[in-house]
Amino acid sequence: MNDMNGNSCCCAPPELVEDERPLSGKGADEELAALAKALGHPARVEILRILSVRTTCACGEIVRDLPLAQSTVSEHLRILKEAGLVVGEVDGPRVSYCVDPNALVRFKKLVAGL
Repeated sequence: MNDMNGNSCCCAPPELVEDERPLSGKGADEELAALAKALGHPARVEILRILSVRTTCACGEIVRDLPLAQSTVSEHLRILKEAGLVVGEVDGPRVSYCVDPNALVRFKKLVAGL
């Protein structure tokens, strides 16, 4: 499978599923705070934008588009992955990343519930 730029894709974005969790209350507040913290750095926002357009890409491809060292991009990807905003799949020596659309929909709903 290839993304819209012809790059090889080994990390297919998850399918959208209906999320019935509450949008308010202690759990929702903690979830919103964690997602906001993960998006609290401009480089992580830019990484999400890159992944949103490309559907999937490897860390090295992201490094080429950002003025950051590979280790810095890897750390930002780790934070985004821990927050559930991106998923990664190991493909030999590389890891391909893609945005989890469910996490973005959830984040938007949590923010709209403020």
